[in-house]
Amino acid sequence: MSALLAVYLREMLILRRRLGRQILAMSVSPLLYVLTFGLALGSSVQVDGRAYLEFLIPGLAAMSSMTQAFAMAGEINVARFYLHVFEEFQAAPVPRLSYVLGETLAGLTRALLAISIVLLLGLIFGVKLNYGLAFWGALVLNAVAFASLAVAMAMLVKTHADQALLNNFIITPMAFLGGTFFPLESLPAWASSILSLLPLSHASKAARNGAFGLDTPLSAYLYLAAAAVMFIFLAIWAVSKARD
Repeated sequence: MSALLAVYLREMLILRRRLGRQILAMSVSPLLYVLTFGLALGSSVQVDGRAYLEFLIPGLAAMSSMTQAFAMAGEINVARFYLHVFEEFQAAPVPRLSYVLGETLAGLTRALLAISIVLLLGLIFGVKLNYGLAFWGALVLNAVAFASLAVAMAMLVKTHADQALLNNFIITPMAFLGGTFFPLESLPAWASSILSLLPLSHASKAARNGAFGLDTPLSAYLYLAAAAVMFIFLAIWAVSKARD
C-alpha cells in the first residue's frame, strides 16, 4: 500500500503543480463540442425526445473519462524516456501491482476532474440531469479501464512518438465512434454490433441512461469491469516486460 501511495502521490504532486494549465486544457475540447455540436448544429435537433445538448453532455463526460485517463500514458512516457523515473521504481521495492494501481488511480483522478469540468459546462449552458450512482459508476469503470490500458501501452511503446500513433489510431476514432455524438442504434445493424464492442460505447450508454433516470442492463457495467480487470493484468504483464 505504501508503494502504491508513493506512485500515486508523485503523480498528484505533478498534477497540482500544473493544475491551472490542466484545467484549461481539459476545458477546451468539451467547450468546442458544446458550442459547435450542442448549440450551433444541435439547437433544433432532438434525440429520443430530448434536446441534443442533453444527449451530448453525458457522452462528452464518458469521452473525457477515456481520453484523460489514457493521457496518463504520455506522463508515464516522459517519466520513463526522459526523466528515467521508471528506472528508479525498478530499483526500489515497488511491486508491479502497486505501480500499476498507483498510475491507474492517478489516471482515474485526472478523469474525474475532466468529467467535473464537462458537467460544469453543461450546467453553465442550462443542462441539469441526474448524476447519480449509475452515472458515476459507468464513468469510473471506464476511466479505470483506460487508465490501466494507458499503463500497458506506455510500457510497450519504444519511443514517445509511438504514443502519439496510439492516440491517433485508437483513442481518437473511439472518441467519435463510441456513442458520444450519436446513438449507435441509428447506424446499420452490422456497424452498431461492431461498435458495441468498444468499452466507451457501454460507458456512454450507461452514463446517459443514468443521467436520464433510465435503467441500464447490469451487463454494461460487468463489461466495463471485465475490461478494467483485463487491462490491469495486461499492464502488470507489460510492466514486467519493461523491467526485463
